[in-house]
This record gives sequence, C-alpha cells and structure tokens, in this order.
Amino acid sequence: MGAHMLRVAGRFVLDRLYPPSCLLCGADTVQAGLVCGACFVRLPMLGPPYCKACAQPQASSALLGADGLCAACERRHPVWDQGRAAFVYDAAARDMILRLKYADQIDYAAFLAKHMVRAGQDVLAPDALVVPVPVHRWRLLSRRYNQAALLSRHIARMQGSEHGPDVLERLRATVRLARFSRGARRQEMQGVMRVRARWRTLLHGRTVVLVDDMLTTGATATACVQVLREAGAQKIHLLVAGVVPERPGLDIDLQEMH
Repeated sequence: MGAHMLRVAGRFVLDRLYPPSCLLCGADTVQAGLVCGACFVRLPMLGPPYCKACAQPQASSALLGADGLCAACERRHPVWDQGRAAFVYDAAARDMILRLKYADQIDYAAFLAKHMVRAGQDVLAPDALVVPVPVHRWRLLSRRYNQAALLSRHIARMQGSEHGPDVLERLRATVRLARFSRGARRQEMQGVMRVRARWRTLLHGRTVVLVDDMLTTGATATACVQVLREAGAQKIHLLVAGVVPERPGLDIDLQEMH
C-alpha cells in the first residue's frame, strides 16, 4: 500500500473515531479544519469595497479615491504599501482569532491562513518573503507559540513562498496600545523592533508580506515596516486575519510616525 493510500486509510479511521467538527460550534462537518454552514455565514468575510491601504471596509466604492484609498489614507498613507485583511474583526472572526491567540487552539491557523491567502492574492507575489510580526521572548515562553508565525508558515506553504519566521526580533515587551494616543503609541514602540543580523543583507530590494493576526492601531506593524525599510526592503504589504472596524477616537498610525 502506497503512502497516499495509507494517509487516506488513516484519515478514514480517525474520522470514524473522532468525527470532524466545526471549529466554532462543534457541529459535524465534512472534514476537519472547517466551519459548518451556519457558522460560515456568520463570519464577517471582508470583500470589496475596502481601502487598499488600511483594509477598512467601506460602505460604498464611491468613498474610495482613484487609487482605492479611503479619505484618511489619501491624506496620510500608512508606512506599508498595501494592506489586506481576511475578515472584519467582529463576532465569529474575533472568537476564532482569540482562540488561536490565547487558548492554544492552533488548528484555527490553517483555516484563517487559507482566507488570508484569498484576501491577499494580489500582494502575495511569487518572489515575496513572508514575515510574521514577532512576539517578545518572554511572551513566547508563556504562550509557547507566536500566532503570527503559525499563520505566516501556512501562508508561505500554500503559496510556495519563502518564509522568514525569524527576520524580525522584538527587543522588549509592550503593553496593549489601543487606548493610547498616537504620541504615546509612538513612544511605546520606539526601538522595539529590529531585523536580525543574518537577514539585513538579504532584504535589499525584496518584496515583503508582513503577517499578523489583526490590525488595530497599526503601531506594531508600523514599527516592523520601518526597520524592514531601513534594511532595504523595496515593497512591504500587510496581511492580517482580521481588521478592527473603525471606531470613533481610534486613529491608525500613519506616516507621521516617522
């Protein structure tokens, strides 16, 4: 019996012993790693119209400029080139991302990555280097994994792209930034990220796709992009599983963070 037949037979036995179930509600599904139909329609999948820089969903394409940018990004473009998100960070998508991030449920990574590839198909160039946003080593020790690195690994594998899981290093832990003012976020993220020495000459002229679980204020992504640019990356796109819907009083970090 060949290796493929052995895998098929093994999957058949496992499905009988442990029937595949929905990632969100536990209902039966055709195969493992999926969500049921009822949960799928609850997922706030992000599609046009959205801003091509901050990935924020828009009520109408008429709100976007000629380059596909929202009014805020036309005034002050983010430091990355283009931004894409698979889901609006709300309801079912929030539940899935938080389970991946805090509850050791790493099976969610493959599902989220699949939809991130769908959302980011136009920025995932064949020669792109896929790089995760890093976590600090103390957080990595307590959590045992970096959820962004799990996502980036799946994305690189699906696309056949080069994966750079250790390109970036976070030098110190930071606090949650969503409630901070822009100035406070800038101060908190100052000098937090750096490119590891062995990658510094390898980034020159490259297209980088920076991967994270979600985009909230953009401060962490901005800090990553700045050091990638300093190391010579030519184009840097941001790809996230979920984008937090725009809220009054919450402003994304844009180029004025330079």
